[in-house]
Amino acid sequence: MAKEVENLIKLQIKGGAANPSPPIGPALGAKGVNIMEFCKQFNARTQEKAGKVLPVLITVYKDKSFDFVIKTPPAAIQIMEVTKLKGGSAEPNRKKVANITWDQIKNIAEDKMPDLNCFTTDSAMRMIAGTARSMGVTVSGEFPGSN
Repeated sequence: MAKEVENLIKLQIKGGAANPSPPIGPALGAKGVNIMEFCKQFNARTQEKAGKVLPVLITVYKDKSFDFVIKTPPAAIQIMEVTKLKGGSAEPNRKKVANITWDQIKNIAEDKMPDLNCFTTDSAMRMIAGTARSMGVTVSGEFPGSN
């Protein structure tokens, strides 16, 4: 028989760097989850992605046990890595801070595909391009898609 779900917790944690300090400790402690056990499991599963911000969805069950799913890094973080930016533009519609090509967007879209709510690479590329534009990053070139 399936366990009964009590709570869902969403956090963004750097890979390989989970520790019981805030925000992890208070979020899990309030739900009665063993914080150190989560930290050990998370760090073991994210060793190869050390330092990258990773969204994690933690499912807490009635018996205080838990499961978690690690997602791909946010599109904004990946865009900042590609363009070597520290942050987006304060005025993205007026002040552009970087340039990105459609090939770079395609790489990010293919990486994020499992976590996006779209079915084709073209639509994923358009979503990533929208994120880039809202950060003040110019997308250069012609869209290579089918239409």
